[in-house]
Amino acid sequence: MTPEIILRYLHFISIFAIVGSLVSEHLLLKKELTRKEIKRLATIDGVYGMAALTLLAVGLTLWLGGYGKPSEYYTLNFIFHIKISLFASIGFLSIYPTVFFIKNRKGNPEEVIQIPKTIFMLLRLELLLLFIIPLLAGLMAKGIGYFG
Repeated sequence: MTPEIILRYLHFISIFAIVGSLVSEHLLLKKELTRKEIKRLATIDGVYGMAALTLLAVGLTLWLGGYGKPSEYYTLNFIFHIKISLFASIGFLSIYPTVFFIKNRKGNPEEVIQIPKTIFMLLRLELLLLFIIPLLAGLMAKGIGYFG
């Protein structure tokens, strides 16, 4: 296998891990959770974070590393910049839930914690933005947005 194929494979696996972990977090989230349940969410959120970092590293390597299409193909495509901006926005939106899960995972495992409504809204907004990205990737694959 060529390095490009391996990088693209890691890129897709990272995407699947991000989607799976965000959907899992959303499905497991309730108005009240025990610290044990929050610890499980923190673990899933850790998988999400690792997948996001892997996606970022591999994506930057594909963009700037000389694999596949020339870097100008991406650099001169405004849809690519929207896609990267959405990815960064998702990362920014995930900070508050991550900090909340980390702060509240320790203690009596049976203690019940109220989950702020903000976390529900942030997760839903992350999912919404995440599901726009494949549309943008499809448009890019067709050459739409290239202004070079």
